[in-house]
Amino acid sequence: MRRVVVTGLGVLSCIGKDVPTFWNSLVNGVCGIDYITDFPTDALPVKIAGTIKSDFNPEDYGMDKPFIRKQDPFTIFAMASAVQAMADSGLESGTNIEPSRLATYVSSGIGGFTTIQREIIKMHEDPSGQWISPNFVPTMIANIAGGQIAIRFNAQGSCIDIATACASSTHSLGEAYRAIRYGFADAVIAGGTDRTCIPIGVAAFANARALTRAENPKYASLPFNANRSGFVMADGSAVLILEEYEHAKARGAHIYAEMVGYGSTCDAYHATAPRPDASTQSACIRLTLEEAGFDVSKDKVYINAHGTGTLLNDVTETLAYKIAFGDFARKCHISSTKSMHGHMFGATGAAEAIATVLALGHDTVPPTINLDAPDPECDLDYTPNTAVETELTLGLSDSFGFGGHNACIAFRKI
Repeated sequence: MRRVVVTGLGVLSCIGKDVPTFWNSLVNGVCGIDYITDFPTDALPVKIAGTIKSDFNPEDYGMDKPFIRKQDPFTIFAMASAVQAMADSGLESGTNIEPSRLATYVSSGIGGFTTIQREIIKMHEDPSGQWISPNFVPTMIANIAGGQIAIRFNAQGSCIDIATACASSTHSLGEAYRAIRYGFADAVIAGGTDRTCIPIGVAAFANARALTRAENPKYASLPFNANRSGFVMADGSAVLILEEYEHAKARGAHIYAEMVGYGSTCDAYHATAPRPDASTQSACIRLTLEEAGFDVSKDKVYINAHGTGTLLNDVTETLAYKIAFGDFARKCHISSTKSMHGHMFGATGAAEAIATVLALGHDTVPPTINLDAPDPECDLDYTPNTAVETELTLGLSDSFGFGGHNACIAFRKI
């Protein structure tokens, strides 16, 4: 069976528009959640989010004005991360990898939300539809970010763009891992993207009672905290380059970590609530641990938790860890970086995978900030408030999405 390694990273988030800034923010507990300024929020029930800062310029990532003008923000965000990751990896289609052996798995939980909102408003104002953009469909479809990235980098292998809500990019990474492991690709541009912090997105998630109504943006995303009241929306993207080990070694690539496990299950229980006995979530984690060769006597584990800060998720996730790991759960170092960058929907799994890879590389556990009142039912080591330097050998990142989608991936130092 072929080995799979990480050779490139790229991220765009409210705590950094490049990987070094993102990591520096994580280890220093920087919160990127703030008041929404992109549109009026006076009439909306929620006024905070983790939005991309106004100094983000797509041209800095090699995108020209015609491309920028025609694309939905979720595609622009994805391209920014892909450009970073490909440059970091040194891969170049047709030079050091065959175009047919380079694949693209870039997910979105929703797709072109901004475009959908804009065009529906037009249709409402003029039911004839004469002002609907001819580019509406190829701009809003959820697979177009992956398609545009494949075009940009001449990636002629599979382009498979998974939509499993908040688990989308974790599933993309897992399926990309399998594609390389079983010989269907030599490298994959894998990750996720979403831009949901728009008026209809805020209204929809707020009315579903999923979002916190906290007024202080710096004390709003509170995973595993007894004061938590819902998640905080965030925008962004993240991309990792996964590559077959011998291929990467032969070209002298920098290797961040080895991907060693992937698990996927479905709650088959409820559209939005997790299965309360955590049986399916823990099974997902166990599958990952088995493939990763988890050794209770040797491994020192970091888990980047899904940790949304919702009442149901955090308790159920804690239970899942206890079932999957047994007594070892209390030895795991765990944190939810959503406390700093918010919930990035289709991008969140890939962003948290990057955090996991970097935690392994730096032997540093990023904190769960604002964890000043731990929920008694969330009684594992969730790394409150301050980063911890410690030896790590195995890193896990898990994601759970609406629809009962569960995904977990694992990395080791190489």
